[in-house]
Amino acid sequence: MVRTCLSLPALGLLVWVLATASPARAETLKRHGIAMHGEPALPAGFSHQPFVNPDAPKGGRLVMGQQGTFDSLNAFVVRGVAPDALQRFVLQSLLYRSPDEPFSAYGLLARFVELPDDRSSVTFHLDPAARFSDGTPVTAADVVFSWDMLRTHGKPFHRSSLGRVARVETPDASTVRFVFGPGADRETPLIIGSIPIFAKHATNPATFPETTFTPLVGSGPYLISEVRPGESITMTRRPDFWAADHPLMRGLHNLDVIRYDYFRDQNSLFEAFKAGLSDLRVESDPTRWSTGYDVPAVRDGRIIRRSLKLDTPKGLSAFVFNTRRPQFADVRVREALALLFDFEWANRNLYFGAYRRSDSLFAGSDLSARGVAADERERALLARLGASVPAAMLDGSWTPASSDGSGRDRELARRAVELLDQAGYSLDEGVMRKRGGGEALSFEITVSSRPQERLALNYAKSLQRIGVSARVRLIDDVQYWRRLAAFDVDMVQWTWPVSASPGTEQANRWGSAAADRQGSLNYAGVKLPAIDGAIQAMLAARAREDFVAAARVLDRLVMAGHFVVPLFVLPDLWVAHQRGIGIPVRPARFGFAIESLWREPGLPNGSTRLSN
Repeated sequence: MVRTCLSLPALGLLVWVLATASPARAETLKRHGIAMHGEPALPAGFSHQPFVNPDAPKGGRLVMGQQGTFDSLNAFVVRGVAPDALQRFVLQSLLYRSPDEPFSAYGLLARFVELPDDRSSVTFHLDPAARFSDGTPVTAADVVFSWDMLRTHGKPFHRSSLGRVARVETPDASTVRFVFGPGADRETPLIIGSIPIFAKHATNPATFPETTFTPLVGSGPYLISEVRPGESITMTRRPDFWAADHPLMRGLHNLDVIRYDYFRDQNSLFEAFKAGLSDLRVESDPTRWSTGYDVPAVRDGRIIRRSLKLDTPKGLSAFVFNTRRPQFADVRVREALALLFDFEWANRNLYFGAYRRSDSLFAGSDLSARGVAADERERALLARLGASVPAAMLDGSWTPASSDGSGRDRELARRAVELLDQAGYSLDEGVMRKRGGGEALSFEITVSSRPQERLALNYAKSLQRIGVSARVRLIDDVQYWRRLAAFDVDMVQWTWPVSASPGTEQANRWGSAAADRQGSLNYAGVKLPAIDGAIQAMLAARAREDFVAAARVLDRLVMAGHFVVPLFVLPDLWVAHQRGIGIPVRPARFGFAIESLWREPGLPNGSTRLSN
């Protein structure tokens, strides 16, 4: 045996080399996918996604009804109204976001991705097999071109997110590296990976910002085969799709033809579905779900109804106080007015008891603080932010006020009057006004639809019982959106949907900077440093546990501020479809993936087109 002895200096040098080499190897590791927190659930070499039927038959067609119209096929620019068909079926991204995980993305156009620990950059290695529909290879030049088009001409979200890139490098035709600058966070690499990739050689930069009925050339599984402007769009599955056997695509995109038909209103859309003119419908109206499907087609099995339980947070639906208005500046006033919304009466009498009370920014998920006591991580974050919340918020026992369902709960009215008394209000000949002959407590609820109007009138009637005047004003869509963008409202009804991995959009909803930025979704005018800090903690979290803690702190702070009157959410996803549509036994956890459906052989092959 030969023994090799090292001097202490040499041994120290060896230790230093090994220590410094390890991070370098970690940084250059090529990954098959990345996650917002931790690692993706699927290992390298997986055969297919767990929510699909890998043996689903190919063929047939699917017709889906849509409300509204469209005047463009380019959904990525400000001008025009475009369907989501291109992004879903015609174009592809570097990474594919899994609807079965909170926020994991796997290499699609990019075969591998490199991501340093600090996420200061991201490198994509393109799949050499990737091809556009015209047979041209997808190259780094196409990726850079797509990024440049979206950051220059895209919608505000794209301009903001993609503007965080400091520089782009293309070492070769199949490699592209994005280096991030100020404002970037841990979500930025995933956002870059999700942008659609356009064919540079087939896209005119000068006309990209304009509306058009000429489809963008993509690398996806379908081609636009027919467009009837404002009426329908038809897509046909490509026989030469480059990723047909890709593990991510196995069991997806099974239908030969997919068509969107457009209808002016929901009634026409529903009648067309009942008549068999469309194949699939996601229902959001509890009245229609409870009573509208009592038709022969349902009773004899031609139409099948399903309630799908998803793990996606339900989001927040609420009447929103515009705290820029002086009458809503005091949190005690907001809390008092929120007590008077009688959810139990409205749910039973207006919605057939189908709704569940909205009680969180992230209802129905582990991100919600509802019913969960703050753990050590949350308490430490609250302490760092210099924030405190009421004991009921901290121990998870807080809930929105629950009434006796009579529509005139005396106990809730008494509590509301007590809070208003603490805020300096009192009843004066049946009118709630500032003590000493001050102004009456009154405001306007701005609505844009008859269902909103019906609910707002019910709420206004409850408020009148304690002398508060709430005027309900129904205005047209154009005026509504203009006033909303300028925050020129007292109160509106709004729903903030949320993904399984909320991120930068929370700053646009609750951040101080967004409160003064017209067009943001911070309709409540929230300006609290502690809320800003909670959002930043969410974006900076590396471990899932830290992310959950930060999300719950944000939830507690917003609810403690009583910026909204929580309304309701649907407990399940309601889907109705014609017989012959196949749906996976276990759908994706965080979204209904239309691309996973198929047509059962031997059954009717799809709906017929409406006659002209």
